[in-house]
Amino acid sequence: MGLFSWMYPDEYLDSTYEIDFKQLYEDGFRGVIFDIDNTLVEQGAPSDERSRALLASLKDMGYKVMLLSNNRKTRVDLFNEDVGCDCIPMAKKPLTKSYKIAMERMGTNQENTFFVGDQLFTDVWGAKRSGIRSILVRPISAKEEIQIVMKRKLEKLFLARYGK
Repeated sequence: MGLFSWMYPDEYLDSTYEIDFKQLYEDGFRGVIFDIDNTLVEQGAPSDERSRALLASLKDMGYKVMLLSNNRKTRVDLFNEDVGCDCIPMAKKPLTKSYKIAMERMGTNQENTFFVGDQLFTDVWGAKRSGIRSILVRPISAKEEIQIVMKRKLEKLFLARYGK
């Protein structure tokens, strides 16, 4: 992977909803940190049946679940209303502080926590810098804010080399 291997995710999948959470649990993982927008639901959307079912099943399985978003509290609260997860809005990803606070609040550590998100330069890079496993998923929707659209163009260049 070369020069930028420090930025690549540990896994790259089409969707959050195809992750084998049961296998990860069997492998010893106990904490999962999620980005919200374009990872669990479309940008700006409230929780939907699929996201509520996933998060409930993870809690039932024994996972500690945390939402980590760069969005404002009002946005995070809109999603979290029917989900009831611990969350950190305005997380300032890729800075590592919020990832560390998330693990502290979940009672997990670098070895048994992983992160799921849709952006390479915030989600994955922050997880990698925090020393935790990262799973990058393709964005649910192409409808995004202009600053994210610009980042996606650069991400494509990096991801074209992923796995080579």
